[in-house]
Amino acid sequence: MPYPAGKNLPSELASKLGHLEVLKSPLVREIVQNFEQPAAEEVIDVKWEPFPPPSSKPLDLVFAVDGSWQAVTGERFPYRKIAFVKTALMKIDQIALSKIDSEQPHPLALRDIMADAAFYHATAFPLRHAYFKGLSVYDAIRQIIFESLKDASLEGEVMKTFKWLVYESWSSSPRSALPDFQCPYGEKDGHLTTLSSDAEKGICTSCGKEIFITDMLGFHLEMAESAASESVATAYMNIHETLLLFTAVRHFWETNREILKHCLFLKDGPLQLRAQYSKLVNPIRKFLLHAYSQGYPISIVGQEKTGVFVDHLNFLLGGNAPAKHFFIPDHEYICHKVLCRPSTGLPYGHDTNYGAKVFVVFDKCCRLVLSIPICAKMDEFVCAPRALQLISFDKILTTLPGMISARHENALVPLEMANSIASLSTYPSAQVLKLFADAHVR
Repeated sequence: MPYPAGKNLPSELASKLGHLEVLKSPLVREIVQNFEQPAAEEVIDVKWEPFPPPSSKPLDLVFAVDGSWQAVTGERFPYRKIAFVKTALMKIDQIALSKIDSEQPHPLALRDIMADAAFYHATAFPLRHAYFKGLSVYDAIRQIIFESLKDASLEGEVMKTFKWLVYESWSSSPRSALPDFQCPYGEKDGHLTTLSSDAEKGICTSCGKEIFITDMLGFHLEMAESAASESVATAYMNIHETLLLFTAVRHFWETNREILKHCLFLKDGPLQLRAQYSKLVNPIRKFLLHAYSQGYPISIVGQEKTGVFVDHLNFLLGGNAPAKHFFIPDHEYICHKVLCRPSTGLPYGHDTNYGAKVFVVFDKCCRLVLSIPICAKMDEFVCAPRALQLISFDKILTTLPGMISARHENALVPLEMANSIASLSTYPSAQVLKLFADAHVR
């Protein structure tokens, strides 16, 4: 690898003739000569199924959530680094949405829809050489995460939703305590701790120090005392998007559950929380199953815009899309064809997913990779998936065609609008945030 540019001297340039020695290598030449053209184009057996007949009218209310983040680094020593995170929730009704031109939406029409129906949240994390209230980066980020979920601009509703999920307050028998989690002060002995009785913070019974309810998510497991990875910001963004969406769900669950039968909840990205953050997955699964059993199926959809599943769908179609068809890949298919790994071990999504993968093709111009919750155990579903187990699948397929945008490839208008609020572009957003950070952090 070449040397990067420094403060006083330029970077080392890569060799313009370095490839010549590679081509002269006897081993390389032998390997390349033995490459063969494929005998025949690979044929993958995909059981496309036609859309079920619509059983109801499109869902009336649409909630869409999206998020963005940017890390900025100071240009002067000690090169402090701060990550900014922003999330947004949009509420749109189908009547207003139907009046928007999908090809050339009028800016004033978009402004009118977003004026009273958009909510956003913003926060910032010191990743390196920046301090908060005199705390180390480790303790500062723990406190910022706790205070950010209590964001006063959202009247603390996101924290209420977090507690509602993890304490299972929606149940007739809520949890008396959180599942045990690693104490943020127990790095050496790894002792476990918990909180009880709907508490937001308390004292660890092992070490006697203050802990927060947000510590159960495990952000401290990927931080050092004086620095943190950018993955902390991306994980927080994903979790906050999830909680923001379920805040809308909780509102109607507690006030008027009948409205939930007319709502569609859209999330940018898969319905998934990885690694230690997957502690939130099981409470979400349990609530969705409970709501379904009570006759209030929650219509939630996550759309993947990029990644291996999107690439695989494009490979499958190759320009010849079977219109109005869908395909649900099982565990074997996902492992062998999409992830290119052995199918041994736990079923795909065992701990991390609260929605199943579905490839959906509306027409040759709109093909989507969706995540949809199921009314079954994830392990059983992913090994033998059935469309009837996808919650509100027919309503979702009936509603989404009215939201397809002509501005971007495979885009949905509500997610476009949520992204327009949440987006932090590399330029000029990152430049503005860098100036802001330099002006306020000393």
